[in-house]
Amino acid sequence: MKFVIPAGTGQVGTMLARQLVADGHEVVVFSRNAVSLPWRSVRWDAETFGDWAEEIEGADVVINLAGRNVNCRYNEKNRREIMDSRVNSTRVVSEAISRASDPPRVWLQASTATIYSHRFDAANDEYTGVIGGSEPDAPASWRFSIDVARNWEKATEEADTPNTRKVFLRSAITLSPDRGGIFHVLLGLVRRGVGGTAGSGRQYISWIHDLDFVRSVYWLIDHDELSGPVNLSAPEPLPNKEFMRVLRKAWGTSIGLPASEWMLAMGAVFMRTETELALKSRRVVPTRLLESGFEFEFPQWEQAARDLCDRWRRAN
Repeated sequence: MKFVIPAGTGQVGTMLARQLVADGHEVVVFSRNAVSLPWRSVRWDAETFGDWAEEIEGADVVINLAGRNVNCRYNEKNRREIMDSRVNSTRVVSEAISRASDPPRVWLQASTATIYSHRFDAANDEYTGVIGGSEPDAPASWRFSIDVARNWEKATEEADTPNTRKVFLRSAITLSPDRGGIFHVLLGLVRRGVGGTAGSGRQYISWIHDLDFVRSVYWLIDHDELSGPVNLSAPEPLPNKEFMRVLRKAWGTSIGLPASEWMLAMGAVFMRTETELALKSRRVVPTRLLESGFEFEFPQWEQAARDLCDRWRRAN
């Protein structure tokens, strides 16, 4: 099959492209900058229709991952860039698909599990999950992420692509041992002895192992009955306190200094990021995947953490 991955040069896109190529598929990645990759790359600006759209003609699958990194301070400039980069890129990808005489049969569009509310009482799935934005116990600044996710999905819903099935990937954090990824950062904290509880530690962490992420992508391509929002998340999210304890155990250390909310707030300013990334409770479960028969290779964090730690050691 031919896969086109707009903005596929980040951690998730690289992980996905690497496996697709290893499996014998053709991969074309769109990038704003000239990059040297083991697979083919094409320049685009993620905003305007151009020659890059020729790659979508006759492609089997488009996986759009475009969007500015949210690991930053949410000032006015960054907010505008985060929103525009997602909405504009989605609209121009939809234009390319709708204008193709031989359009892809599947469009997997990146979204985020952050669209759901900050909650502790129950898990969010695709049917009964509560969309966030009005939680009384969440800072008003967190509503921006919900607005981004809503507009991201709205742009996909409005796309006129009658011959292309659309799936919104409401992804939890995807964990792989690659440098620069979220697991690499978390393990770095553990290795330095500061990988303890963040804040109260009650906030849930939803996650998915990189191998299950790739397997779920294949599954969504093969299952025509799946369209619209699909949660890509392991079936057992767990509180931050337990998540970090399991990671420390998998690495082989018991020491992990905690960080209070005020410490996280100070650190976020210093690192030019937001505490939402550490403190929002993301309790998400993959009901639609499970209903369709998908079986996770790593459904529990303990086995996933051991595998990721072992692979990180071998690579480093």
